[in-house]
Amino acid sequence: MCHDPSIEPMKTIDEMLSLELLTPDQHHQISAWIANANSPEDILRMPAPLWKAVERASAVMGVDEDLMRPPPFDDEDTPSS
Repeated sequence: MCHDPSIEPMKTIDEMLSLELLTPDQHHQISAWIANANSPEDILRMPAPLWKAVERASAVMGVDEDLMRPPPFDDEDTPSS
């Protein structure tokens, strides 16, 4: 099965729209930019107004905090003594 790296960003962008953190037009433009990007570097070339919209929505959603949080460990993940 092929992993499509554009799926996760699209889910996040869709959630931003559903929470009304992006306008439908912003969502459309950002989604199109991501879909047409051939690399992460291409995504980074997104026009500044769209980046600002994503950054504002990400801040409200706490995306950066989620990315910086250490992963939780289950009891099975901790070594037994």
